[in-house]
Parts: sequence; C-alpha cells; structure tokens
Amino acid sequence: MSTQNFPLPDVGEGLTEAEIVAWKVAPGDRVAINDVICEIETAKSLVELPSPHAGVVGELLVDEGATVEVGTPIITFVTDPAAGSGTGSVAPGTVATAEAPAPEEGGGSVLVGYGSGSGATSRRKRPAERPVRSSVGVIAKPPIRKLARDLGVDLTSVTPTGADGEVTRDDVMKHASQASVFRNIETPEWGSVREETVPAPQAPSGLARGLAPVLPSAAGDDRTESIPVKGVRKATSSAMVQSAYSAPHVTVWKEIDATRTMELVKRLKASPDYADIKVSPLLIMARAVIWAVRRTPMVNAAWIDTEAGAEIAVRHYVNLGIAAATPRGLLVPNIKDAQDLSMKDLARALNRLTLTAREGKTPPADQQNGTITITNIGVFGMDAGTPIINPGEAGIVAMGTISQKPWVVDGEVRPRWVTTVAGSFDHRVIDGDGMSRFIADVASILEEPALLVD
Repeated sequence: MSTQNFPLPDVGEGLTEAEIVAWKVAPGDRVAINDVICEIETAKSLVELPSPHAGVVGELLVDEGATVEVGTPIITFVTDPAAGSGTGSVAPGTVATAEAPAPEEGGGSVLVGYGSGSGATSRRKRPAERPVRSSVGVIAKPPIRKLARDLGVDLTSVTPTGADGEVTRDDVMKHASQASVFRNIETPEWGSVREETVPAPQAPSGLARGLAPVLPSAAGDDRTESIPVKGVRKATSSAMVQSAYSAPHVTVWKEIDATRTMELVKRLKASPDYADIKVSPLLIMARAVIWAVRRTPMVNAAWIDTEAGAEIAVRHYVNLGIAAATPRGLLVPNIKDAQDLSMKDLARALNRLTLTAREGKTPPADQQNGTITITNIGVFGMDAGTPIINPGEAGIVAMGTISQKPWVVDGEVRPRWVTTVAGSFDHRVIDGDGMSRFIADVASILEEPALLVD
C-alpha cells in the first residue's frame, strides 16, 4: 500500500488558482478512475474534478471554500502499486490503482484523459446522491437542492415531474424562469436588521486578504461584511476594468415600437415546430443583431495591438455572446457561428446556453473568442443602460424591458409594446455613423421582423 498526493490540476484553461466548492468524497470512500471527487470554481466556471486513481480516499487536505494555487496537494489516495491499472473492481483487501498524469513543469497537473476508455468507470451513485425526502415531503437529489438554493427557489412550491414525485432539474429551472417574471411586482419589506453579515475568512493578521480592515462596530456587533473577491467575480472585475480603461466607449440608444416582435414571439410559442423550445424576444433580438452585423461589419471587429502597430481584425462570422447573470456571477458564453443557424436552431442554442450558464456549468471554450455581445437588462426591469464592451470585441448591445406605453401610430395615440435598444462601441474601431446605422438596423428588425426574410 502507498499514499499518493493529488495536486490541483490546470483544467485546460490556463488557470492559476481555484476554489474548492464542495467535496464529493470523504476519507475512507473507495473511488474508481474518473469518479468525481470535488467541484472547483475557476475564473471561468464550475468544474467537476475527476479522480486520477482507483483506490481509497485517505485525507482531504483543503477545506471547502478555500482558494488554492494550481499544484497544491488537495487530497491523498491510498493505493496498491501491485494492483495494476484496474477497472475499479477490486478484490477484498486490495486497492486498484492507475498511473497518475505526469506533473507539468512547475508542479501542476493537466486534467486531460485520466485513464483509458477501458479503465474508466462510470460514476457510482453514492448514498448522499440518492433522492432525499425533507420534513415537508419534497423528494430531490442534493444537486437539485443546491441548484434551488442558488436560484432562490422554494422546493415546496415546485411541481415535480420526476418518477415517484421527484423534483428534477428542469422542474427547478422552469419554476425559476416563471418566478423571474414577477420579481419586480412586489418590493420586500425592510428586515429588522439594517445590515446582514456573514462570517468572512480572516488572515492570520486579522484582516481579510486584499481588503481594508473592518471598522469596529459602534453597537458591538458586525455592521460591515467583507466578501473575498475570487473566482468568476475576480475575472469579471479584471476584464471590465481592462475594457473600460483601454477602449474609448461611446453609447447610443433608440426607443422603438416592438409590438410586431411581441406578436411574432406569440405566434412562435403557439407553433408546433417550437413546442419543445422556449421562445422570447431575445431570440428576435439575436437575429436582428446578426442581420445588422452583416450590414455594418465593423461592429463585429476587434482592435489588436501588435509590435508593428495597431490592426483592426474584421470577423466575417458571428460568435454571439449572451451576458448571463448566474448564481456564481456574470458569464458571457457565446454561440459559435451564429450566422449559420436557422431561427429554430438559434432558439435551441439560446436555451442550452442559458440553462448551462445558470447552473454554472459553462465550459471555458464557450466563453472564448466572442465577436459581439447582447445583454438583456430588460429581465431586471431596466429601460436602458450603458454596457461595458467585452474584452476582445468592439460592440455590445443592451435590450431594455418591453412594456406597454402610449405611442403615436398614424397620427393617433395607441398602446404599444415599447423598448429601448442601446449599444456601446469601441470608438477606435467604429465611428458615429457606423454605430448609429447598426443600432438603427437592429431597431428596424424589432419594429418589423418580416425584414428577416430578406
């Protein structure tokens, strides 16, 4: 028998650190190759970390919630070198083992291809992952309960569709989507406590790392909360500062009558062809942006600094980014080659992107190489905004809330569905006439979606 340390690997996106979100194993557990041992949060997304060994868990070296650098040992395995590569099936008293991936220079490991196809086994369903019935009678697996907590969903109010009355992931996501429609109708009352506080990890000096000291409380209890900046929030803040202070932003906007867009959305929802697809005005907005990019390609370009001087790279394809507010922070996954997708395929892609982002499972590749971004601030009840451009792009379009307002039509005031489309652009890449023409084109599609048949 021997004990082996497993260091935190680079999961293929060049990260330098990650947070241990949740352990999926405990000391004494027997694991097979590729069994999930923990969830880690990187600057890009939530990632499940598979075991490189078949053996028995020895010790968990890092607590949940701790952030560690790549190459730091996080867990130990008890293995038997004589057991061979194994397949996860072991005789009593022996422990199967597999060769661990060789560490990179610098002490890190690369999380690529643990074990062969024949040696890998499917993850076992541990007792902790079986459906759990709470005191109020709700049946749901622990990952589903965590998803519900992250989305603020009360499981007792969710209608279950799974076997034996079990609440599924789709049940939670559907409930969260429906609840978001009503989030701005009522304002919650102020609580009796002016500021809620949560314990924050303290460095040995008594100060939260990287933050100013917490001021003493006048009333003898904590009045200020210190939140460590890490993971997705750390990456987002760095990217936004870089963008805001390197690209000269300019924003233009236009208020439009989106009544015909709302009518089209209603018809698509009633169509049998879209029976299994969620349709929203964002779909028409996405098609409008793709259509308008073709007429003004510079909004889809990028400013590039080189040793020989600056260049403008004009992309003749659209990797359409959708800014998504998730429980873990802001993510901007993108739909690759969106210009080649039909309306139905684009709707499906938006559905997949949204569900994956809300669960924090967006892979790093989906967040890279975007060309232009849409941010739908209307879901938060906002009319308009001045969004910051995603690094590596030259434009971002914001869609405000769609609400009924009085509007002049053929000389008469009528109630219409009205929204505001705003766009921020890199003024090094595109001038006022180009950005204004682009926003006008997007607006024209939302006012008359029939133009898309051209």
